[in-house]
Amino acid sequence: MNVQQIVNTVSQKAGLDQATTEKVVGTIFSVLEHEADGTSASSFFARIPGADALARQYDVMSTAPSEGGGFLSSLQGALGGVLGEKAGALINGFAALKASGLSMAQIQKAGETLVQQAETAAGPELTNRVLGSVPSLKSHLGLG
Repeated sequence: MNVQQIVNTVSQKAGLDQATTEKVVGTIFSVLEHEADGTSASSFFARIPGADALARQYDVMSTAPSEGGGFLSSLQGALGGVLGEKAGALINGFAALKASGLSMAQIQKAGETLVQQAETAAGPELTNRVLGSVPSLKSHLGLG
C-alpha cells in the first residue's frame, strides 16, 4: 500500500476532500518524521512508498512564514525554541491542521483512519512502536 492509497482511504472514511486529506496525512507524517525514534521511523517510512516525500512536502518545521502571523505564530516560535524541535514539530503540526479549518473531530477521524491504514501498510507492531515514541501525537489524535 502506497501513500496515495492511504490518502484516498482517509479521504473517503473521514469525509474530507483530497487536497485537505493530503495535507492532514502529510502533516502527521511530518510530525512523525521529526519526533519518532530514528530507526523505527526509517523502517516505517520505507514500508509506505511516498510517505517520506509527502512528509517533506508538508514539513512542519519548514521556515516558510505562518499564514496570518500574530500571537499564535509568535507562541509557536517561542515554544518551539524553548521545548526543542520535537515539541515544535507537534505544535507546528497541530497549528497547521487547525489552520486548515478542520474541527478536532475531523482531525481525530482522519488520524484514526490514517493509523489503521499505516498498520495495514507497515504492520501493527512497527506502527505502534513509531506512534509510541510520540505519545503526545497519539493523545492529540484521540488514540490513547
